[in-house]
Amino acid sequence: MIDLNKNFRKQVLFVTCAIMAVAFVLSTGSKVLAQTAEASSVPTAVAAEAVAPSAPLTSEGQGLDRVIKGTENWGEEHDVNVLKFIKNIGKSTGIYQIINQKRVEPSVSGVLPEVEEAPQKDWGKAPGWQSLIMIAIGFLIVYLAVGKGFEPLLLIPIGFGTILVNIVGAGMGDLPDGMLAIIYKAGVGNEFFPMLIFMGIGAMTDFGPLIANPKTAILGGAAQFGVFFTLFGVAIMNMFGLNYNIMQACAIGIIGGADGPTSIYVSGKLAPELMGVIAVAAYSYMALVPMIQPPIMKLLTTKKERLIHMDNPRPVSKAEKVLFPLMLLVLTILLLPPAAPLIGMLAFGNFVKESGAAARISKTMENELMNIVSILLSLGVGSQMTPEKIIKGESVGIIVLGLVAFGVATAAGLLMAKLMNVFLPKGKKINPLIGSAGVSAVPMAARVAHKVAQSEDPSNFILMNAMGPNVAGVIGTAMAAGVFIATYGGLR
Repeated sequence: MIDLNKNFRKQVLFVTCAIMAVAFVLSTGSKVLAQTAEASSVPTAVAAEAVAPSAPLTSEGQGLDRVIKGTENWGEEHDVNVLKFIKNIGKSTGIYQIINQKRVEPSVSGVLPEVEEAPQKDWGKAPGWQSLIMIAIGFLIVYLAVGKGFEPLLLIPIGFGTILVNIVGAGMGDLPDGMLAIIYKAGVGNEFFPMLIFMGIGAMTDFGPLIANPKTAILGGAAQFGVFFTLFGVAIMNMFGLNYNIMQACAIGIIGGADGPTSIYVSGKLAPELMGVIAVAAYSYMALVPMIQPPIMKLLTTKKERLIHMDNPRPVSKAEKVLFPLMLLVLTILLLPPAAPLIGMLAFGNFVKESGAAARISKTMENELMNIVSILLSLGVGSQMTPEKIIKGESVGIIVLGLVAFGVATAAGLLMAKLMNVFLPKGKKINPLIGSAGVSAVPMAARVAHKVAQSEDPSNFILMNAMGPNVAGVIGTAMAAGVFIATYGGLR
């Protein structure tokens, strides 16, 4: 009991001393920690000498009246005040900043001066409640990834990027030093990350199903109809008051291929001012393939067609697999050089894999490197999900057009498969569902086609057959991008 009393007295003494120390600091802080207006009235010569680069690290005055070096010109705004301190704590809360953040219109120049070497459009600043809406959208994206299983590898980092960039006061998306801004500028806002992604895709992709059944390449080509159809959709949007030029229309159209890296690449070449919104739309639709495609697939096919069984593709020799990326690259060099960066990296990654001469490099491409770049690219895409860029007419138009393009691409692949069946002999018919895999969302679109087929007949395995048009879609979208760049790339 005595020990307890001694401990209690020690605690009381400690708390008392702490309170006295805090009171002392707060009562003298305006003199000790900051230069007050009264103390700043030092002679001009002394102040000039204090701020001179060669001045020694000394202070003027004695005791509480001395002038601390570097505070010669400080005023009352630097005074330490208990009420001011508590008030500033309140102002630093997220609730206060969300309520009090007002709309700031874009600057007249439209370019942020601190990044003159790589101009970025100044989108202004949206009111705080719009940032709150975008944070809610970010949590919704994360829920779809975790709760519904919609491509968590893409949606989780995109969702968290959306949440983090919209935290008012955090500054994670602010140029030039915000973390998300650095990620976007380093690899998303140029062709660096897309090229690395294509290299990883090449190392992960098996072109065997396409080589074994070349006619499925027609389905991959048909899906590109959605890309070109979007050009007409952009023209219609312009009739209703929106303003997209032909280069912006081409960049928007690539969304129809459901290929995020290619969309980023094309927008960087033709419409860099729209890159953020286009990247968000492309990756969102890529990730939402399991939600968007099945209704279209069931609408345009009959139950009888969905029940069609297909033989597994024939075995493909190693020589064919090794020669395929080389032949693809040579044809691209000869016929469509603007597509060579995308096709070249795809061929490089695939050749390293199929040759087997550098297994360690191949494994790095398809595992560690691909995972790291995917995380950074998805965070960078999420960093563009700000209300200034999303909650506006032109951006909403891009998202709508992207959805239309993706839907048309899916429908075109399905209808082309049905048309091919008209000319194919009985017993060689193809399941039209594999036509939906003509978009370049690898391997998501092929998995969705397989899943829909199995929902009708659990014994129907069309996954390997669907991979043929799926990998053809990757090549087809890259080719479409090359056509756009070759046609309009020199106009900027």
